[in-house]
Amino acid sequence: MARRTEVVVDLDRIRHNIHYLKTRIDARCAVMAVVKADGYGHGAIPVARAAVDAGAAWLGVALAEEGEELRRAGIRVPILVLGTSTPEQMELAVRQRLDITVYTPDHLATLRTICHRVGRFARVHLKLDTGMGRIGLEAEQLDDAWLASFRVPELEWVGVFTHFATSDAAEPEGTRRQLARFLSALNFLRGRASLPPQIHAANSAALLRYPGTHFTLVRAGLAIYGLKPFIDAEGLLPALSWRSQVVFVKTVPAGFAVGYGHTYVTKQPQKLLAVPVGYADGYRRAWSNSSFVAIRGFRYPVVGRISMDQLTVAVPVEDPVVVGDVVTLLGADGLVMVSAEELADGMDSISYEVVTGIGKRVPRRYQGN
Repeated sequence: MARRTEVVVDLDRIRHNIHYLKTRIDARCAVMAVVKADGYGHGAIPVARAAVDAGAAWLGVALAEEGEELRRAGIRVPILVLGTSTPEQMELAVRQRLDITVYTPDHLATLRTICHRVGRFARVHLKLDTGMGRIGLEAEQLDDAWLASFRVPELEWVGVFTHFATSDAAEPEGTRRQLARFLSALNFLRGRASLPPQIHAANSAALLRYPGTHFTLVRAGLAIYGLKPFIDAEGLLPALSWRSQVVFVKTVPAGFAVGYGHTYVTKQPQKLLAVPVGYADGYRRAWSNSSFVAIRGFRYPVVGRISMDQLTVAVPVEDPVVVGDVVTLLGADGLVMVSAEELADGMDSISYEVVTGIGKRVPRRYQGN
């Protein structure tokens, strides 16, 4: 650890999670591993390779540029751009043979123009909004005019999909309402013999909770990284650990104030440890005086305000912590665990924000290649 702070990603755990998810779906259903946002902070290219090696048949990204990165790395499985695309991004997607999400007539008109110019057809998935309230054609607006718009040589209609807003919640009613709207749209397509080959709706939570949402393809994001889409999810192994080192130790008396604003004052003599990681690395200021780290198999509190590049840990005077000891910011240290879910709770957020927020200046190291 030349920088004394690093993220370690266990690719064997990515493979384990893909294998586990495949046991939860029908053998005829495929897994799309979602590797947007640099693989949720884990590294898109290594994660994508491990996921495909473990049996993921598709990859999902948010931007055409993310898909291009995977193509340049030699990854050839189908890749769907899940988000909206500008005309420039559409052209990039066509050139890189990425599947494109569409949901307005303007998308199709623009794509047809691009295809004529590039001399290549586009693969498209129609996004239906069944209750998420973001991008997508309102499910009830799917009609014969839409079907006709796909019957052109420039476009290959590959899939139709939706996204659930509340599948991670204990109450199933919201997901049931969305599923009913999606099924109604599918019945319309089936009645006109117009179902595309790929039908997908399930994210990680729905994959694990609602088998009736699996269709031909499931989109696994959070779960492939071993993060829990809901509190009682089982069988997943977290793939990411974030560690640093103790770089300075001093013993201070009671009444010693720590950090900006002196938000922590010792109540008895303590050791204070300096750790070279801060909010510029993604260790959030919101965790000041509320989070814990693990050292030598014990949990210790982070005290005082977290700085841009440093944080402080309080340790009992008698504990034998020394300069050079490993500090686990996220992950396991022996039997002690600091989870992404725990850190997320500490800032009223979700584990997605924890792992995607780890900064670029934190080196990533991979094991299990």
